[in-house]
Amino acid sequence: MNQQIYWHTTVNMPDDANLTPIPSEVDFAIIGGGYTGLSAAWRLAKQGAKVVVLEAETFGWGASSRNGGMALTGLKVGMAVVIKKYGRELAKKLFQYSLDSVDTVEQIIKEENINCGFAKSGHLLTANKSKHYEALKVEVDFMAREFDHKVRLVPPGEMNSEIGSNIYHGALLDEASAGLNPAQFVAGLARAAENAGALLCARARVSRLERSQKRFVIETERGSLYAKSVFVGTSGYTGNVTKKLQRKIIPIGSFIIATERLSDELAHELSPKNRMIFDYKHFLNYFRLWDQRMIFGGRAAFFPENENTIKQSGEILQREMIQVYPQLTDAKVEFVWGGTLDFAFDMMTHVGELDGVFYSLGYAGHGVAMGTHLGKTVAEAMLKGNIKEHPFAQFDFPNAPLGLYDGRPWFLPFAGAFHKILDFIE
Repeated sequence: MNQQIYWHTTVNMPDDANLTPIPSEVDFAIIGGGYTGLSAAWRLAKQGAKVVVLEAETFGWGASSRNGGMALTGLKVGMAVVIKKYGRELAKKLFQYSLDSVDTVEQIIKEENINCGFAKSGHLLTANKSKHYEALKVEVDFMAREFDHKVRLVPPGEMNSEIGSNIYHGALLDEASAGLNPAQFVAGLARAAENAGALLCARARVSRLERSQKRFVIETERGSLYAKSVFVGTSGYTGNVTKKLQRKIIPIGSFIIATERLSDELAHELSPKNRMIFDYKHFLNYFRLWDQRMIFGGRAAFFPENENTIKQSGEILQREMIQVYPQLTDAKVEFVWGGTLDFAFDMMTHVGELDGVFYSLGYAGHGVAMGTHLGKTVAEAMLKGNIKEHPFAQFDFPNAPLGLYDGRPWFLPFAGAFHKILDFIE
């Protein structure tokens, strides 16, 4: 397996060959050059604001070009739990945002002519056990009743119409989700933001952020600037510069393998309708086809990516893939890579303002669509001065229990073991 991000072989990613100089002063400084930051910059620049995006590496370097390319409806937390915690009215707004997020991705792609293979092919949530399928039956009625959202069951006897695997006990199908090439999308989003007038500064890691009267002083490795407003969209790479936010976010590794190109016949057998597929487990797997390759990912290791975790995860994921698809026993795995996701302690996405700094964080694996949409909608809220009215700003963003966390996730091995135990028990 090559330790290389497959998606990067399909597009010319933004590089740092010609570094944009750091401006002296802007209206909005955005920290983080992934979906969230670039979408916000695109929206702000289109409204005539002077905006700069400060990216520590190159644009789209992080999870935005390393994920599975799934633009999903829903939240990480089940909507029944969301209703119980936050009430029906807010829960309906949050779920509608998840639907709108897929539409926002589609709108930007069409408006900016981004060639990234976007297709509303739907997602399939597979039941690993028969009791999971019973829970999915309840989910179908619940989503129709509470959210007027139509999803349907795929009974065990009809699974071969959706997936070439016999290990699952049925599934739930949501036709509203979509798939795309994430690297092509984020590269196109960067071009769109730049064409709109945003300044994109790569290799501009922020080393200090300080509020001085009515503006911010920002120091980067390439120079300093002033900004009237600051927006943080750093997800799993949130660091010491925004320490209070870092303490609210857990960086968790997610890893993916990509096979060699498969025959048309085999690819069709594996996924006849090219759905975005993920299973019911806590320690979940997610997979789909792209360009006749099986793209197979999961939480093989909870620690963020490094050479060792990538290698070990590649071996684990290949075993998991063969368990799902014995047909791929002899298929060559050509690529393996990892990325870092951002989880809040309540597993929810959060938007708001802390010490005068705006933020959107905690996508928990739903960042392709939600990050893009929240970048756009937080930008609009900053322009209007009504961030507190944003649905994702209307509940608390918790710190770690007992305050036993300083931004270094020492507890990840225990969390991984706990999730495996939950899967075993269930």
